[in-house]
Amino acid sequence: MQTIIENKYLSVGVTTAGGTLTSIKRDGREYLWQPNPEIWTGQAPICFPICGGLREGKAVTESGKQIELPRHGFARKMEFEPLNASEEKVELRLCSNSETLAKYPFDFELVARYELEGQSLRITYAVTNTGLESMPFFIGGHPAFRCPIMPGERYTDYSVRFEKPEGDVCRAVPSTGLIDVENRDPAPQDGLELCLSHQLFDFAETIYDRLKSREVVLEGLSGHGVKVKFPDFDYLVVWSKPAGDFVALEPWGGLSTCSDEDDVFEHKRGCIVAAPGQTVERSFTVQPF
Repeated sequence: MQTIIENKYLSVGVTTAGGTLTSIKRDGREYLWQPNPEIWTGQAPICFPICGGLREGKAVTESGKQIELPRHGFARKMEFEPLNASEEKVELRLCSNSETLAKYPFDFELVARYELEGQSLRITYAVTNTGLESMPFFIGGHPAFRCPIMPGERYTDYSVRFEKPEGDVCRAVPSTGLIDVENRDPAPQDGLELCLSHQLFDFAETIYDRLKSREVVLEGLSGHGVKVKFPDFDYLVVWSKPAGDFVALEPWGGLSTCSDEDDVFEHKRGCIVAAPGQTVERSFTVQPF
């Protein structure tokens, strides 16, 4: 089921399938990537209860519970239920069930909230531990934006501008989906600007694990683009497909299992541990222009 929220600036589509975005429009212009089964069928999946992947898809908690999860977790593949909706805000909910408990043995409620704030869209993930023991988890966003946005433009007309200069980046290992944090590469941007090309994504995504910025701007020569602010997230992944006319700007609260980490879930970078009854919220904003 799809819901549309709108104000005088923006029109935003949200679906219960994965609890995610389907459209972000300003002045009738679409900014969100529209799925192409030959390239990528996603748009803006929610990463929960992990961001990225686990070594061989498995981990164990400090208390000995077994966890077995696909890349980015299971929320993106599940049906959410409508919770609340108004003209400018909608909330969708996913609760633990027998299917999730078989992979991730914790009771939870995940609410995805989409709210218009003037010219910006605020995306909030509220995770509640509904169980009786502490619950480790990760949460992240994965929004992909059209690139180019305007007719007549090319992919290479666009860049991602960082708020602050960034240093080196860790290496993704495509064969395993994991991360090598010990052998590092220089950041691919020139100063604050990461100039886009399809060749940039021939090997893998770019992972900023020592991130200084909490704001990035995707912008083309026409002056149109998207500003993403993510003060609640410590990591950013910039990703696309070599044949995809999009770029994903992904605020993550954690990373795939890293080369210097063991397989204990709580030992992974960025792990949040919610006490019984505790709700943890993380949000970011998207402003198309």
